[in-house]
Amino acid sequence: MIKPQVGIVMGSDSDLEIMNDAAIILTDLGLTYEVLVLSTHRAPEETAKYAKSAKNRGLKVIIAGAGGAAALPGSLASLTTLPVSGVPIETKTLGGVDSLYSIVSMPPGVPVATVGINSAKNAGILAAEIIAAGDSKVHSKISQYKQKIRQEVLAKNKRLQAFGAEKYLAQKQKT
Repeated sequence: MIKPQVGIVMGSDSDLEIMNDAAIILTDLGLTYEVLVLSTHRAPEETAKYAKSAKNRGLKVIIAGAGGAAALPGSLASLTTLPVSGVPIETKTLGGVDSLYSIVSMPPGVPVATVGINSAKNAGILAAEIIAAGDSKVHSKISQYKQKIRQEVLAKNKRLQAFGAEKYLAQKQKT
């Protein structure tokens, strides 16, 4: 069994649809991961055990998604020396701004990198970039990915310049 390099943790299984975007990009970049539902509020002992054991189990980065009070990323970061990336999950009441504010409001000494609301894909890319700092294979895959998205943007621009805005939009709406 291959050891996971990244932990993807969420406070509720209702966050799985969003957090799965991190898993997809990590798979595309050839990184291994584990996915868990833990809760700082509802399962504090298990959450603390996970954070405290993460480094010894071979994890290099933790991605934590949470909505509302969004304590999970900060709680994990307070219990490990691994980098933690927080994904604020959109909420019905405040649209995820509450989650964003909670995750970015960490005290000095307990940093949590924070991506945009529902931006688990970016958290996965950030995790890969962190790992790539010490792994040339992952660095190469990240470089290839960035080149791919660069080419996609340039191809769109070429079509836009050739067709003009109205025709480009009409063509885009058909697909």
